[in-house]
Amino acid sequence: CAKLSSRQKVETLFTNLDIFLFSLIVGLLIYWFLSRKRTEETIPEFKRLTPVVTPQRETSFIEKMKKTNRNMVVFYGSQTGTAEEFSGRLSKDAQRYGMRGMSADPEEYDMSELPRLAEIDNSLAVFCMATYGEGDPTDNAQDFYDWMQENDEDLKGVNFAVFGLGNKTYEHFNAMGKYTDKRLEELGGKRIYDLGMGDDDGNLEEDFVSWKEQFWPAVCEHFGVEATGDDTSIRQYELVVPTDINMNKVYTGEMGRLKSFETQKPPFDAKNPYLATVAVNRQLNQSGDRHLMHLELDISGSKIRYDSGDHVAVYPVNDVSIVNRIGQILDADLDTVISLNNLDEESNKKHPFPCPTTYRTALTHYLDITNPPRTNVLFELSQYATDPKDQDTLRKMASASPEGKGLYQSWVLDAQRNILAVLEDMPSLHPTIDHLCELLPRLQARYYSIASSGKVYPTMVSICAVVVEFQTSTGRTFKGVATNWLKNKVVVTDNGHKATVPMYVRKSQFRLPFKASNPVVMIGPGTGIAPFMGFLQERGWMKEQGKDVGETILYFGCRRRNEDFLYQQELEEFEKAGVLTQLNVAFSRDQEGKVYVQHLLKKNKEHLWKLIHTDNAHLYICGDARNMARDVQNTFYDIAEEVGGLTHTQAVAYIKKLMTKGRYSLDVWS
Repeated sequence: CAKLSSRQKVETLFTNLDIFLFSLIVGLLIYWFLSRKRTEETIPEFKRLTPVVTPQRETSFIEKMKKTNRNMVVFYGSQTGTAEEFSGRLSKDAQRYGMRGMSADPEEYDMSELPRLAEIDNSLAVFCMATYGEGDPTDNAQDFYDWMQENDEDLKGVNFAVFGLGNKTYEHFNAMGKYTDKRLEELGGKRIYDLGMGDDDGNLEEDFVSWKEQFWPAVCEHFGVEATGDDTSIRQYELVVPTDINMNKVYTGEMGRLKSFETQKPPFDAKNPYLATVAVNRQLNQSGDRHLMHLELDISGSKIRYDSGDHVAVYPVNDVSIVNRIGQILDADLDTVISLNNLDEESNKKHPFPCPTTYRTALTHYLDITNPPRTNVLFELSQYATDPKDQDTLRKMASASPEGKGLYQSWVLDAQRNILAVLEDMPSLHPTIDHLCELLPRLQARYYSIASSGKVYPTMVSICAVVVEFQTSTGRTFKGVATNWLKNKVVVTDNGHKATVPMYVRKSQFRLPFKASNPVVMIGPGTGIAPFMGFLQERGWMKEQGKDVGETILYFGCRRRNEDFLYQQELEEFEKAGVLTQLNVAFSRDQEGKVYVQHLLKKNKEHLWKLIHTDNAHLYICGDARNMARDVQNTFYDIAEEVGGLTHTQAVAYIKKLMTKGRYSLDVWS
């Protein structure tokens, strides 16, 4: 090719240089422009976020008490809402006794500030502490319990009182109440009244009323204050009926976030349940007067994980006919949109249930209208009775007098009168519906032992339950809220929609041994078989993985082989596959003398003692706490004495040691 002239060379050189310089300048300009833009954007973005961060909730209960001129704080450790309810009642009663109270969730406050309570004159801390599981603190009291265990703060000058909520059928009756009372005294606190111990197996309401009847005079004496003698009703919330209603801002049954059932966002918990679809709902028993059922809830895509032995919590819905009848008796338009707003503006609890909502939604989703009302509800409602005799009866039942207690026991508890029955049987009683909604306790989630294994069925949670239904002495039919609601959950409804259940999973300590080779002895009559279906599925899965799986023995009990032998086919298949080493079934009514699981345990006492004493077996008991669990435990004492040669005292200590080591586990209810 021809040679380039010197002029052409210069032109080419400039062209390349121009391109290079031009590219460099453009690059610098773009970099400068973008970095400037990013800086400009980040500053307002940061400013926009700050208001969300700054208004933090007050975590100092001391500062809150000082600011609002309170001198009494009532903390609650509550799992099912009862301790919270008692706490609210005590703080509300305080003004009748010259005190100014506030109810507080220990989870929301910095409990390490407890020693500072001495800074407030004539101050008092009351603790309503429920015991959960095997002597454990409730979820919301866990941090406070840890603080008490780990700290040696000086509580000199701190006045306290404790009321415990427990159940005598459980091994560790009122453990949390006892521990709190003892520990606060050890740390230097001054007990101003004796520990109260409520027993849910007896009459928890009566225990509480009797305790506070003596507690308040002790408060008056200690602080030199006097009861005002004012028995008039004190409203905690005011009714607001909004005029300008945006129905998108009205709660329709959500537990926490508005529209959370329409746009589901994990993680799912008590305040944000997952709407699981019902995949299976079948009756388990072949005959008999009861309805035993197996449900499967589809949790695909929820990111919910569970282990065998965990519990599933479901949020039930009240019977529509009861809701409508209450509205009818009270001449109320149930579809009125309302908000009940706390009169105490400083309270963390702004509403008794999610607001704004309608009376219908409140009575259907948020309030307990099926269980017998507590005495404080009867007392507050008495003012609405136009017949003096009805008014007197209601007030008497709310009193701590022996006659009043007896009347409440027979007329309300024994007769299983719910709020509707009270209204029907006292025609002169006509409360305002907003006050009734303020007084009724919250409808609580119901817990079931999961009847499946998360390793085998990761997208499915199974429930095994018996429908609660019986005739009361007043001739009414009592229907358990959750079980009747679940029973009617057909997989696909008439309009083609899939039935759903709001649920979440609660972790449990009821776990298979870490080593698969450890033998496992499971005792679960009736629906107590539920967690063991999960255990068996998991042991089978381990076997398939080639693991060395130890002996797996089940003791199941039911009424009759041809009536309520739950999961018979599945259990026989587990036995055939060698997953279930031994299946022992006690049919209590198939012969003249009744046979229960404890009788079968006694029959196999030598083998059982070898498994426990020599082979490091783990024992699991699930079901009724009142009779079965106690009878089974006594049987194990007998086996330790008869085969192991221990004295009764040694046998009791031996079983207790197994419990401490996690080799004797209970999942029981009363």
